[in-house]
Amino acid sequence: MSKEVKALEAKTKGDFASFNQTVIERRDLHPDDVAIDIKYCGICHSDVSMVQWQGAHFPMVPGHEISGIVSAVGKNVKNFKPGDRVGVGCFVNSCGKCAACKAGQEQFCEKGTVIVFDSKDYDGTITQGGYSQAIVVKDHFVLHIPDELSLADAAPLLCAGITTYNPLKQYNIGKGSKVAVIGLGGLGHIAVQFAAKMGADVTVFGHSESKRDEAEKFGASSYEILKDPEDFQPLVGQFDFILNTVAVNLDLNNYMPLLKFNGVFCYVGIPSDEIHFNLFSIFGNQANLTASNVGGIAMTQEMLNFAAENDVKPQIEMIGIADVPEAYQNILDSKVHYRYVIDMSTLK
Repeated sequence: MSKEVKALEAKTKGDFASFNQTVIERRDLHPDDVAIDIKYCGICHSDVSMVQWQGAHFPMVPGHEISGIVSAVGKNVKNFKPGDRVGVGCFVNSCGKCAACKAGQEQFCEKGTVIVFDSKDYDGTITQGGYSQAIVVKDHFVLHIPDELSLADAAPLLCAGITTYNPLKQYNIGKGSKVAVIGLGGLGHIAVQFAAKMGADVTVFGHSESKRDEAEKFGASSYEILKDPEDFQPLVGQFDFILNTVAVNLDLNNYMPLLKFNGVFCYVGIPSDEIHFNLFSIFGNQANLTASNVGGIAMTQEMLNFAAENDVKPQIEMIGIADVPEAYQNILDSKVHYRYVIDMSTLK
Protein backbone atom coordinates (compact mmCIF):
# COMPACT_ATOMS: atom_id res chain seq x y z
CA MET A 1 0.00 0.00 0.00
CA SER A 2 1.06 3.60 -0.55
CA LYS A 3 2.50 5.39 2.45
CA GLU A 4 1.52 8.76 3.89
CA VAL A 5 4.43 11.02 4.88
CA LYS A 6 4.68 14.55 6.20
CA ALA A 7 5.86 17.22 3.79
CA LEU A 8 6.17 20.96 3.28
CA GLU A 9 4.18 22.30 0.34
CA ALA A 10 3.87 25.63 -1.41
CA LYS A 11 0.15 26.23 -1.93
CA THR A 12 0.21 29.36 -4.08
CA LYS A 13 2.41 30.61 -6.92
CA GLY A 14 5.02 33.11 -5.76
CA ASP A 15 3.70 33.32 -2.20
CA PHE A 16 6.40 32.05 0.14
CA ALA A 17 4.08 32.65 3.09
CA SER A 18 1.81 29.96 1.64
CA PHE A 19 4.22 27.18 2.66
CA ASN A 20 2.51 24.83 5.09
CA GLN A 21 3.06 21.38 6.47
CA THR A 22 0.86 18.68 5.00
CA VAL A 23 0.66 14.95 4.30
CA ILE A 24 1.37 13.41 0.90
CA GLU A 25 1.32 9.85 -0.41
CA ARG A 26 4.37 7.97 -1.66
CA ARG A 27 3.77 5.11 -4.07
CA ASP A 28 3.93 1.41 -3.36
CA LEU A 29 7.42 -0.08 -3.61
CA HIS A 30 7.89 -1.41 -7.15
CA PRO A 31 10.36 -4.27 -7.77
CA ASP A 32 13.04 -1.79 -8.94
CA ASP A 33 12.34 0.90 -6.34
CA VAL A 34 14.30 2.20 -3.36
CA ALA A 35 12.49 3.75 -0.39
CA ILE A 36 14.47 6.48 1.37
CA ASP A 37 14.05 8.20 4.72
CA ILE A 38 15.08 11.78 3.93
CA LYS A 39 17.51 13.36 6.40
CA TYR A 40 18.45 16.55 4.55
CA CYS A 41 17.34 18.51 1.52
CA GLY A 42 19.17 21.46 0.01
CA ILE A 43 17.43 24.56 -1.27
CA CYS A 44 18.41 25.58 -4.80
CA HIS A 45 17.55 28.76 -6.68
CA SER A 46 15.68 26.46 -9.08
CA ASP A 47 13.29 25.55 -6.24
CA VAL A 48 12.53 29.23 -5.76
CA SER A 49 12.04 29.71 -9.50
CA MET A 50 9.61 26.81 -9.71
CA VAL A 51 7.49 28.20 -6.88
CA GLN A 52 7.35 31.45 -8.84
CA TRP A 53 6.62 29.83 -12.21
CA GLN A 54 3.24 30.44 -13.79
CA GLY A 55 3.13 26.94 -15.32
CA ALA A 56 3.80 25.02 -12.11
CA HIS A 57 1.31 22.68 -10.41
CA PHE A 58 0.11 23.72 -6.96
CA PRO A 59 0.19 22.67 -4.24
CA MET A 60 3.84 21.68 -4.78
CA VAL A 61 6.46 19.94 -2.65
CA PRO A 62 9.83 21.25 -3.92
CA GLY A 63 13.32 19.87 -3.31
CA HIS A 64 15.85 18.15 -5.56
CA GLU A 65 18.97 17.90 -3.40
CA ILE A 66 17.98 14.92 -1.27
CA SER A 67 20.11 12.82 1.06
CA GLY A 68 19.02 10.09 3.42
CA ILE A 69 19.02 6.43 4.43
CA VAL A 70 17.52 3.49 2.54
CA SER A 71 14.57 2.06 4.45
CA ALA A 72 13.49 -0.67 2.01
CA VAL A 73 14.21 -1.97 -1.49
CA GLY A 74 12.18 -3.74 -4.15
CA LYS A 75 12.76 -7.43 -4.84
CA ASN A 76 14.82 -6.79 -8.00
CA VAL A 77 17.16 -4.18 -6.49
CA LYS A 78 20.75 -5.41 -6.24
CA ASN A 79 22.87 -2.29 -5.63
CA PHE A 80 21.19 -0.93 -2.51
CA LYS A 81 20.12 -2.31 0.85
CA PRO A 82 18.42 -0.90 3.96
CA GLY A 83 20.82 1.31 5.91
CA ASP A 84 22.75 2.57 2.87
CA ARG A 85 23.57 6.29 2.70
CA VAL A 86 22.08 7.61 -0.54
CA GLY A 87 21.09 10.67 -2.48
CA VAL A 88 18.59 11.70 -5.15
CA GLY A 89 19.25 14.61 -7.47
CA CYS A 90 17.41 16.46 -10.19
CA PHE A 91 15.56 13.65 -11.97
CA VAL A 92 13.92 10.34 -11.14
CA ASN A 93 12.95 8.70 -14.43
CA SER A 94 13.79 8.45 -18.11
CA CYS A 95 13.03 5.97 -20.86
CA GLY A 96 16.37 4.16 -20.60
CA LYS A 97 16.20 3.25 -24.30
CA CYS A 98 16.98 6.35 -26.36
CA ALA A 99 20.45 7.37 -27.52
CA ALA A 100 20.84 9.89 -24.69
CA CYS A 101 19.87 7.42 -21.98
CA LYS A 102 22.14 4.72 -23.40
CA ALA A 103 24.99 7.24 -23.38
CA GLY A 104 24.45 7.94 -19.67
CA GLN A 105 22.92 11.35 -20.43
CA GLU A 106 19.49 10.76 -18.94
CA GLN A 107 18.96 14.51 -18.57
CA PHE A 108 18.47 14.66 -22.36
CA CYS A 109 16.05 11.72 -22.62
CA GLU A 110 14.14 11.87 -25.90
CA LYS A 111 10.92 10.70 -24.25
CA GLY A 112 11.31 13.37 -21.60
CA THR A 113 13.25 13.34 -18.35
CA VAL A 114 11.07 13.17 -15.24
CA ILE A 115 12.16 15.81 -12.76
CA VAL A 116 12.07 14.95 -9.05
CA PHE A 117 9.28 17.44 -8.35
CA ASP A 118 6.45 19.11 -10.28
CA SER A 119 6.98 16.86 -13.28
CA LYS A 120 4.57 14.40 -14.91
CA ASP A 121 5.90 10.86 -14.49
CA TYR A 122 5.19 8.24 -17.14
CA ASP A 123 2.24 6.93 -15.14
CA GLY A 124 0.61 10.38 -15.22
CA THR A 125 1.28 11.32 -11.59
CA ILE A 126 2.94 14.62 -10.66
CA THR A 127 6.18 14.14 -8.75
CA GLN A 128 6.65 15.62 -5.28
CA GLY A 129 10.12 16.50 -4.05
CA GLY A 130 12.43 16.33 -1.10
CA TYR A 131 10.85 18.66 1.44
CA SER A 132 9.33 15.55 2.98
CA GLN A 133 10.03 12.68 5.34
CA ALA A 134 10.52 10.00 2.70
CA ILE A 135 10.58 9.32 -1.02
CA VAL A 136 10.39 6.28 -3.32
CA VAL A 137 12.66 6.35 -6.39
CA LYS A 138 13.61 3.90 -9.15
CA ASP A 139 16.98 2.38 -8.22
CA HIS A 140 18.79 3.64 -11.34
CA PHE A 141 18.32 7.22 -10.14
CA VAL A 142 19.58 6.67 -6.59
CA LEU A 143 23.20 7.53 -5.77
CA HIS A 144 25.60 6.13 -3.19
CA ILE A 145 26.97 8.78 -0.83
CA PRO A 146 30.55 7.93 0.21
CA ASP A 147 31.27 7.69 3.92
CA GLU A 148 33.72 10.60 3.71
CA LEU A 149 30.83 12.97 2.91
CA SER A 150 28.29 13.91 5.54
CA LEU A 151 24.69 13.60 4.40
CA ALA A 152 24.23 17.34 4.96
CA ASP A 153 27.25 18.27 2.82
CA ALA A 154 26.25 15.80 0.12
CA ALA A 155 22.81 17.33 -0.45
CA PRO A 156 23.85 20.50 -2.38
CA LEU A 157 26.33 18.50 -4.43
CA LEU A 158 23.38 16.67 -6.03
CA CYS A 159 22.55 19.82 -8.00
CA ALA A 160 25.16 22.55 -7.49
CA GLY A 161 27.93 19.97 -7.47
CA ILE A 162 27.02 18.13 -10.65
CA THR A 163 26.07 21.40 -12.40
CA THR A 164 29.65 22.64 -12.03
CA TYR A 165 31.53 19.32 -12.22
CA ASN A 166 29.93 18.23 -15.50
CA PRO A 167 31.27 21.05 -17.73
CA LEU A 168 34.72 20.89 -16.14
CA LYS A 169 34.91 17.21 -17.04
CA GLN A 170 33.32 17.70 -20.45
CA TYR A 171 36.02 20.19 -21.43
CA ASN A 172 38.90 18.18 -19.92
CA ILE A 173 39.91 20.65 -17.25
CA GLY A 174 42.99 19.44 -15.42
CA LYS A 175 46.62 20.14 -14.67
CA GLY A 176 47.86 23.02 -16.79
CA SER A 177 44.38 24.45 -17.45
CA LYS A 178 43.76 28.11 -16.72
CA VAL A 179 40.17 28.52 -15.54
CA ALA A 180 38.13 31.55 -14.56
CA VAL A 181 34.94 31.25 -12.52
CA ILE A 182 32.49 34.15 -12.67
CA GLY A 183 30.80 34.56 -9.30
CA LEU A 184 31.59 33.07 -5.90
CA GLY A 185 28.08 32.09 -4.86
CA GLY A 186 26.23 28.82 -4.39
CA LEU A 187 27.56 27.39 -7.67
CA GLY A 188 30.81 29.30 -7.91
CA HIS A 189 32.32 28.33 -4.57
CA ILE A 190 31.90 24.64 -5.48
CA ALA A 191 33.19 25.16 -9.03
CA VAL A 192 36.38 26.74 -7.69
CA GLN A 193 37.00 23.76 -5.43
CA PHE A 194 36.44 21.21 -8.20
CA ALA A 195 38.62 23.04 -10.73
CA ALA A 196 41.43 23.53 -8.24
CA LYS A 197 41.35 19.88 -7.11
CA MET A 198 41.47 18.84 -10.78
CA GLY A 199 44.78 20.68 -10.98
CA ALA A 200 43.71 23.87 -12.75
CA ASP A 201 44.99 27.36 -12.02
CA VAL A 202 41.77 29.12 -10.97
CA THR A 203 40.88 32.79 -11.06
CA VAL A 204 37.63 34.14 -9.62
CA PHE A 205 35.90 37.10 -11.23
CA GLY A 206 34.05 38.84 -8.40
CA HIS A 207 32.21 42.10 -7.93
CA SER A 208 33.62 43.23 -4.56
CA GLU A 209 36.57 42.74 -2.23
CA SER A 210 34.40 40.97 0.35
CA LYS A 211 35.01 37.46 -1.00
CA ARG A 212 38.70 37.68 -1.95
CA ASP A 213 39.90 35.74 1.10
CA GLU A 214 37.21 33.09 0.69
CA ALA A 215 38.09 32.59 -2.96
CA GLU A 216 41.65 31.78 -1.90
CA LYS A 217 40.37 29.42 0.79
CA PHE A 218 38.36 27.52 -1.81
CA GLY A 219 41.44 27.13 -4.02
CA ALA A 220 41.63 30.18 -6.31
CA SER A 221 45.09 31.50 -7.07
CA SER A 222 43.82 34.97 -7.98
CA TYR A 223 40.76 37.18 -7.65
CA GLU A 224 39.83 39.89 -10.12
CA ILE A 225 37.18 42.59 -9.88
CA LEU A 226 35.97 43.46 -13.37
CA LYS A 227 33.75 46.53 -13.61
CA ASP A 228 35.04 48.81 -16.34
CA PRO A 229 36.21 47.81 -19.84
CA GLU A 230 39.81 48.71 -19.00
CA ASP A 231 39.76 46.15 -16.14
CA PHE A 232 39.56 43.36 -18.73
CA GLN A 233 42.56 44.37 -20.85
CA PRO A 234 45.35 42.80 -18.71
CA LEU A 235 43.53 39.44 -18.88
CA VAL A 236 43.06 39.17 -22.66
CA GLY A 237 44.02 35.76 -24.02
CA GLN A 238 44.76 34.16 -20.63
CA PHE A 239 42.10 31.49 -20.06
CA ASP A 240 41.33 28.07 -21.48
CA PHE A 241 37.89 27.96 -19.89
CA ILE A 242 35.53 30.48 -18.30
CA LEU A 243 32.59 29.17 -16.27
CA ASN A 244 29.79 31.65 -15.67
CA THR A 245 27.85 30.73 -12.52
CA VAL A 246 25.77 33.90 -12.17
CA ALA A 247 22.32 34.49 -13.64
CA VAL A 248 22.90 38.09 -14.64
CA ASN A 249 23.46 39.74 -17.98
CA LEU A 250 27.14 40.03 -18.90
CA ASP A 251 28.77 42.01 -21.67
CA LEU A 252 30.29 39.12 -23.60
CA ASN A 253 32.21 41.57 -25.76
CA ASN A 254 34.43 42.07 -22.71
CA TYR A 255 34.63 38.43 -21.61
CA MET A 256 35.13 36.47 -24.85
CA PRO A 257 38.53 38.05 -25.67
CA LEU A 258 39.86 36.77 -22.33
CA LEU A 259 39.93 33.25 -23.80
CA LYS A 260 42.89 31.63 -25.49
CA PHE A 261 42.65 30.24 -29.01
CA ASN A 262 39.73 27.77 -29.07
CA GLY A 263 38.91 28.55 -25.46
CA VAL A 264 35.43 27.94 -24.04
CA PHE A 265 32.99 30.26 -22.28
CA CYS A 266 30.33 28.12 -20.59
CA TYR A 267 27.09 29.21 -18.94
CA VAL A 268 25.64 27.30 -16.00
CA GLY A 269 24.04 30.41 -14.55
CA ILE A 270 21.39 31.37 -17.10
CA PRO A 271 20.20 34.99 -17.38
CA SER A 272 16.55 35.65 -18.09
CA ASP A 273 17.21 37.94 -21.06
CA GLU A 274 18.52 37.05 -24.49
CA ILE A 275 22.29 37.07 -25.01
CA HIS A 276 23.79 39.37 -27.64
CA PHE A 277 27.41 39.97 -28.55
CA ASN A 278 29.55 41.08 -31.45
CA LEU A 279 31.13 38.19 -33.37
CA PHE A 280 34.29 40.26 -33.72
CA SER A 281 34.88 39.60 -30.00
CA ILE A 282 35.77 35.99 -30.93
CA PHE A 283 37.25 36.67 -34.36
CA GLY A 284 40.78 36.82 -33.00
CA ASN A 285 40.69 33.68 -30.85
CA GLN A 286 37.98 31.43 -32.37
CA ALA A 287 36.48 31.05 -28.90
CA ASN A 288 33.46 28.86 -28.19
CA LEU A 289 30.28 29.90 -26.40
CA THR A 290 28.13 27.20 -24.83
CA ALA A 291 25.90 26.23 -21.91
CA SER A 292 25.86 23.11 -19.76
CA ASN A 293 23.04 21.17 -18.15
CA VAL A 294 23.45 18.89 -15.13
CA GLY A 295 25.23 15.57 -15.69
CA GLY A 296 23.79 12.09 -16.00
CA ILE A 297 23.56 9.53 -13.22
CA ALA A 298 26.99 7.96 -13.81
CA MET A 299 28.65 11.39 -13.91
CA THR A 300 26.83 12.40 -10.72
CA GLN A 301 28.15 9.32 -8.92
CA GLU A 302 31.65 10.10 -10.22
CA MET A 303 31.27 13.65 -8.89
CA LEU A 304 30.29 12.43 -5.42
CA ASN A 305 33.25 10.07 -5.34
CA PHE A 306 35.61 12.83 -6.48
CA ALA A 307 34.26 15.22 -3.84
CA ALA A 308 34.75 12.60 -1.13
CA GLU A 309 38.28 11.76 -2.24
CA ASN A 310 39.35 15.39 -2.60
CA ASP A 311 37.56 17.06 0.32
CA VAL A 312 35.25 19.19 -1.84
CA LYS A 313 32.41 20.43 0.34
CA PRO A 314 29.75 23.10 -0.03
CA GLN A 315 29.59 25.76 2.64
CA ILE A 316 26.13 25.33 4.10
CA GLU A 317 23.73 27.06 6.46
CA MET A 318 21.53 24.53 8.25
CA ILE A 319 17.91 25.56 8.76
CA GLY A 320 14.70 24.07 10.05
CA ILE A 321 11.49 23.52 8.11
CA ALA A 322 9.93 26.68 9.57
CA ASP A 323 12.77 28.76 8.14
CA VAL A 324 12.06 27.87 4.49
CA PRO A 325 9.96 30.96 3.56
CA GLU A 326 12.65 33.31 4.90
CA ALA A 327 15.36 31.27 3.17
CA TYR A 328 13.56 31.62 -0.17
CA GLN A 329 13.48 35.39 0.19
CA ASN A 330 17.12 35.47 1.27
CA ILE A 331 18.09 33.55 -1.87
CA LEU A 332 16.32 36.14 -4.02
CA ASP A 333 18.09 38.89 -2.05
CA SER A 334 21.51 37.14 -2.37
CA LYS A 335 21.84 36.82 1.40
CA VAL A 336 22.64 33.09 1.62
CA HIS A 337 26.22 32.11 2.39
CA TYR A 338 26.46 29.81 0.40
CA ARG A 339 23.79 27.04 0.35
CA TYR A 340 20.80 26.39 2.60
CA VAL A 341 20.18 22.81 3.76
CA ILE A 342 16.98 21.80 5.55
CA ASP A 343 17.24 19.42 8.51
CA MET A 344 14.23 17.23 7.78
CA SER A 345 14.03 16.04 11.40
CA THR A 346 12.40 19.44 12.04
CA LEU A 347 9.40 18.34 9.96
CA LYS A 348 6.99 17.31 12.71
